[in-house]
Amino acid sequence: MTRKIAVSGTASGIGRALAGLLREQGDQVIGIDLKDADVCANLGTRDGRALAVESVLRLAGGALDGVVACAGVAGVTPLTVRVNYFGVLALLEGLRPALAAAPAPRAAVVCSIAGTHAVDPDVVAACLDGDEDAAVALAERAIEREAGALLYPSSKSALARWLRRVAVTPEWAGTGISLNAIAPGIVLTPMTAPLFADEAMRAVMATAVPMPLNGHAQPEAIGEALRWLISPANTHMAGQVVYVDGGAEATVRGPNVY
Repeated sequence: MTRKIAVSGTASGIGRALAGLLREQGDQVIGIDLKDADVCANLGTRDGRALAVESVLRLAGGALDGVVACAGVAGVTPLTVRVNYFGVLALLEGLRPALAAAPAPRAAVVCSIAGTHAVDPDVVAACLDGDEDAAVALAERAIEREAGALLYPSSKSALARWLRRVAVTPEWAGTGISLNAIAPGIVLTPMTAPLFADEAMRAVMATAVPMPLNGHAQPEAIGEALRWLISPANTHMAGQVVYVDGGAEATVRGPNVY
């Protein structure tokens, strides 16, 4: 049976890899990105998010078997918070009724090993309060005091916390929607290419994200994990953040986290 899956970030990286894998197995993919996608919209703006949701619903005919939020940005910019947190939430919440209309709905987001690193607690709190204006203002202040490197981890930490909070609610689990996340380590994508071009950053990444199992990942490795997460075979996972990171999380946090 052909399933209809909406995927954001399909123009490159993990989203593109996942879209290819899904299409290979016969699924209908509705891709969302700034360009080169079925739906071209900017998830960093409120209008862009509304356009994305409206367009996907129209193309899907009102029912979706799956939604995967892969679109994300890194860097010292408030856009990190806008896209990685508020853009993801707007997409998932806007498409939730279409998921609830499907017989075996699944949803997934892309978190990150970075979500276990140091964060700006005020930015995280503003995100979880749903106050985008405050979160962006706090992000701008973080940049001014040269703490902008905390914004990406903050956006991913907030996303994981939101997921664990809502996945088991009547609106999600209660309507049969399995909502979970994959948290990659370092993935070889266009987003990370500038980091690899910087010798100092390569050293920082090696320390912060050690990956003893097979090193840095190709986007297809994350795509395969996401493909299973949103498959009908995944019947009982809810609110889980699965680290597909070459062992980085286990190395850094160790056994005592449990």
